Amino acid sequence: MSFFPCPDPELGDASSCDAVELMVIANAKDIDGFEVRRALPTAKRRLVGPFIFFDRMGPAILRAGKALDVRPHPHIGLSTVTYLFDGKIRHRDSLGTEMVISPGDVNLMTAGRGIVHSERTPEELRGAPMSVSGLQTWIALPDHKEEMAPVFENTASATLPEFSADGVTGRVVIGDFEGMRAPVTTYHDTLYVDLRLAPGARARIPADAEERAIYVLEGEVTISGDRFPSDRLLVFRPGDEIVVSAENGAHFMLFGGASLGSPRHIWWNFVSSSKERIEQAKQEWKTGRFDIVPGDETEFIPLPGS
Repeated sequence: MSFFPCPDPELGDASSCDAVELMVIANAKDIDGFEVRRALPTAKRRLVGPFIFFDRMGPAILRAGKALDVRPHPHIGLSTVTYLFDGKIRHRDSLGTEMVISPGDVNLMTAGRGIVHSERTPEELRGAPMSVSGLQTWIALPDHKEEMAPVFENTASATLPEFSADGVTGRVVIGDFEGMRAPVTTYHDTLYVDLRLAPGARARIPADAEERAIYVLEGEVTISGDRFPSDRLLVFRPGDEIVVSAENGAHFMLFGGASLGSPRHIWWNFVSSSKERIEQAKQEWKTGRFDIVPGDETEFIPLPGS
């Protein structure tokens, strides 16, 4: 998805909870009736593990006659991850891929040296109201993979490991968690887990990953006596086991992984360890040197400021 001009996330008040290093309040932007909340990047926190971008899409009802139409746009130096809870989105890209993303599936598009894609409401679903809810995240590629050949991968929800015990249910979306591994390709140590707590349940977040955070999707969670409502990004201090509980139940995403070990620059839809590479990508898009998207050739998102 394109880097929409959402308001910058806000830092929350400091909490008394020593386990939480940073709290971020995701600010909302209405984009033609579709609400997006951005939690990363922020001025004080660019990445959590390799995650450099975190958008909460919806939940929203697209009325009959309305649709999600993200026109073709480019990416470099990252993998986009689309993970839906509700609704469907048709993905097309410059590799010739055409795929309708369904809830629970993992849509991993690795841009590498450059890819173009569009995301739209499927044509066959535009005549009736449709609920859309999900997450779009970007995973920055390690230095030696930034210029790899682009590739697309869709992993069906039925192939992802699921678990359920003591009121905690979940799905491993990317990486390893509690002895289970998702079949999604990774290019760096990455953690991405979908977790739900029944009322009164507690989830243990091990200290295995170097960097960890959760985004609270629904409900209110308690950590070391502090309560945090929905649409909060909580970055944990490294090295400590974390226990998350929810008096009335909650739904949140756990994500992170190993630090990339080198800084990343982000401008619009481009991510790179090199500012010069981003400038090159800007010129390439402006002058039409990226590939087109078969089946979606007539529209595109112009370079900002052009």
